[in-house]
Amino acid sequence: MLLLQIVTVSTRRGRLGPHVAKWFAEQARAHRQFAIEEVDLAELNLPLLDEPRHPRFKQYDHDHTKAWSTIVDRADAFAFVTPEYDYSAPASLMNALQYLFHEWTYKPAGFVSYGGVSGGTRGVQMSKLLVTSLKMMPMFEAVAIPFFARNLNAETGVFDPGDVQVKAAATLLDELLKWATALKTMR
Repeated sequence: MLLLQIVTVSTRRGRLGPHVAKWFAEQARAHRQFAIEEVDLAELNLPLLDEPRHPRFKQYDHDHTKAWSTIVDRADAFAFVTPEYDYSAPASLMNALQYLFHEWTYKPAGFVSYGGVSGGTRGVQMSKLLVTSLKMMPMFEAVAIPFFARNLNAETGVFDPGDVQVKAAATLLDELLKWATALKTMR
């Protein structure tokens, strides 16, 4: 079974992204076509890129980079659960992507974005530019959740964006499966 990593991007204190990631992980488990691994960039706590050599050499000095390399290398597909910050992608996502090169190549990247009126779509567009330079395949299909905080029950912590987003998640997962299956032959 192919491994899908669901990556929680936000690292801010008081962040709400883990609620969105938990919801998407539930959708992915119900899809039953992937083994699921949840990755939280806040827990990894990667410093700003600090390797002396370019990632294309895959010669890492630091233990945090070696650990990140191992995590990313084992995945067949990614779903980045990401907010939008100032019309752009969060620095935490850009940094995590730029740490590595070969570990990302020929793997599909899906996006579950959340935010205000745009639902995080402007940040996703910025992220797609970077993932293509890493030889990843960004999915056209996505889950974009506008005004996401309205869907979070503050008392229970349960996030429920409704049926439209459930259908979007299923479509994204179907596409990730197709691309992950096809791209595996290239690795």
